[in-house]
Amino acid sequence: MTTLLRILLAALATLVVAQPAMAERVKDLGNFQGIRSNQLVGYGIVVGLPGTGDDNLEYTVQSVKGMASRFGLQLPPGANPGLKNAAAVMITANLPAFAKPGQRIDVTVAALGKAKSLRGGSLILSPLHGADGQIYAMAQGNLAVGGLSADGADGSSIVVNVPSTGRIPEGATVERAVNTGFASTPYLTFNLAESDFTTAQRVATAINAHFGRGIADAVDGVSIQVAAPQGAGLRANLMSEIENVDVHPAEAPARVIVNARTGTVVINSAVRVAPAAVTHGKLTVRIDEQPRVSQPAPFSQGRTAIVSDSVVGTDEERNPMFMFAPGPKLADIVKAVNAIGASPSDLVAILEALKEAGALKADLVVL
Repeated sequence: MTTLLRILLAALATLVVAQPAMAERVKDLGNFQGIRSNQLVGYGIVVGLPGTGDDNLEYTVQSVKGMASRFGLQLPPGANPGLKNAAAVMITANLPAFAKPGQRIDVTVAALGKAKSLRGGSLILSPLHGADGQIYAMAQGNLAVGGLSADGADGSSIVVNVPSTGRIPEGATVERAVNTGFASTPYLTFNLAESDFTTAQRVATAINAHFGRGIADAVDGVSIQVAAPQGAGLRANLMSEIENVDVHPAEAPARVIVNARTGTVVINSAVRVAPAAVTHGKLTVRIDEQPRVSQPAPFSQGRTAIVSDSVVGTDEERNPMFMFAPGPKLADIVKAVNAIGASPSDLVAILEALKEAGALKADLVVL
């Protein structure tokens, strides 16, 4: 058995020791509906590149002509602006919840065409649109690029990281706020990050116990509705108190996670195995080739030849069958696996066989 597997199983075995359930804050279990960030996207032109731009791509030329026309400059038809120092880019950003006009947010800029690097470039003023097509921010500024590229005269080149993508810290100014309905909806809805009816009911019970009245109700395995007063100020105070209420979440579902690429197996403490008998062994087939030279007798006019001499043998490990008693816990599983000296791949095979036989009472997730 590998050292990694021994350490992993030994660490997991400690999980079965009875410990009091740890309380968690409501804010660590999910978030309020509507309190979310929104994605923004835009198209723009980066200028000032040291010859690493798009080099007269058609849409880049069209974009530069359109930009020049806004400043009253009309390029003659057929004119070649020579755009090795410019690149067409896509701009993305996240607009945080409750972002107000005048606040600044970070933007990411990525080359759209064949620009080799955006290092040293500056983004020209570009609008950022939301999913509804409205403009929510304007982006502009100098790019910070973490990658670089260099070309030699003989055609050799080197690229470090991704020089065709950069960021502009606080590179966009918010122009429009998103209406979340925070102050006007009849209820506040808290959504759990993971669906669990027991946890949802416990959150509702903890909120009602904290405020001394039945203002919260679990409507399904994810959502808890909270009756809230009208007015943004009162609701902000209520949400602040709710976020810091302590809750004992339900125990996680029984689950076994297997990463077949790295041989890592993680078993949580809720895993149980129905009564089952397991045996594990390996059959090794070995073929040894021992070629020998066949020499003809003198004056027989025969030819020297190489004759194959194969030796085939088998070797099968004899491991005794062991039995899982009804409902064994994690410690019992660890002991059984250690007893047979299973490798990570062997353990995966055993778990899959138990799952196929209906004896593994857990979700088996193979990555």
